[in-house]
Formats: sequence, structure tokens, C-alpha cells
Amino acid sequence: MDGTGQRIMEIKASLPEGVTLVAVSKFHPAEAIMEAYATGHRIFGESRANELVSKANELPDDIEWHFIGHLQTNKVRAVMPYVACIHSIDSERLLRLVNTEAARIGRTVNILLQVHVAREETKFGFTPEEFDGLMASGILNELPAVKVRGVMGMASNVDDDDRIAADFRAIKNMYDRLKETITLDDGTVCDTLSMGMSHDFRLAIECGSNMVRIGTTIFGEREY
Repeated sequence: MDGTGQRIMEIKASLPEGVTLVAVSKFHPAEAIMEAYATGHRIFGESRANELVSKANELPDDIEWHFIGHLQTNKVRAVMPYVACIHSIDSERLLRLVNTEAARIGRTVNILLQVHVAREETKFGFTPEEFDGLMASGILNELPAVKVRGVMGMASNVDDDDRIAADFRAIKNMYDRLKETITLDDGTVCDTLSMGMSHDFRLAIECGSNMVRIGTTIFGEREY
């Protein structure tokens, strides 16, 4: 078996039961995705709309595409036919637009609310205060074409495990409060906490993550 296939199988074997792996394939060619696909893996993450659409049209139909990067409003219509879950809903405007575009083509789409607790101002997402306001507004139960499945967040990019763990616990707290707010009328549950990447996913799992986004450890350094 090739290196990519071997690495993804090793990572999946090491994950606790109930933790889902999103193999982050952004900037990697279709051939690399197919090497991972050959092991039976089906969930892949992309962060650029054009790249996701191109790969979705080239690769097998049973791949479950997750959009994990910042989604520009002018790209929502392009990704909507292909995406299974959008991890990066970071504004009410984007949330409403995703609902509109999903309804337009007659489907519902799973989404995660991206929250921002990290030190870096460059990261996107709802601050804790904005998140509380969004929950209080009632909008999360009013959009028929989106299913709010949970929360996505990133820890501060530091070499301090205590700080990283504190960020993850803050994200977990927001997820727990969201679960108390959301009612999904079709039996679907708010059940996804997406946090943890190649460098910190084990700590994220310790702090409650049940979905990790791993790219470099599987595919190697990206080909920009």
C-alpha cells in the first residue's frame, strides 16, 4: 500500500470510537485523494470553492465533501450542489444565504457554526458574545434548508498545551449550549464538535472533539 493509504489507515485505527476523520485534501491532487479513497475513506475536506467543485466533478460520486475554509458569499451557489457539510458558517448573513441557496435547489445542507476563541484576530467565526446573540435570536430554528449540526473551532496557534486546551474547552462549552438551543424536527441531532488538526487533534479529542480535520499528517506538505 502507498504511503498516503498507510497513513490514513494508521490515523483512523488510532482514533477513539465515535470520532470522525475529515481528510483535508485541499491543495492536493485528485490522485492523492484516490489513494486515500482506495482504503475505504470517503470524507474529504476542501477550503476553496473552485477546487471543491472541480474535484467533485472529477472524483467518485460517493465522496462526502466538507467545506472547511472561509466561504465567500459569492461562492455559496457554486458549492451547494456538492457539499455535504459546511464547517465555516461565520456570520448570520452567510447562514441565511446558505439556507436560501439550498432551498433554491431543493435540498437541505448540514452546517457547523464556526466560533472564534483563539488569540489570532485573523481567524474567522462568531465570538462568544456573537454566538450567544445568535442563539438568543431564534434564527437557528427558523431556517428549513439548513441543519445546524454543531460547532467548529480552532485553538490559538501557540506552543502552550494549557492555552490550547483552554481554547478547546471554551469551544466545547459553546457546543454544549448550542445543543440545548437547537431543535431539529426530523430526528437529526446536533451532534458534531469539529476541532483538532494535524498538530493538536489528540488534545482536541481529550477535550471532547468528535470530528477532526487532518491533512498534512495524511497527505504530506501541501502543493501550493
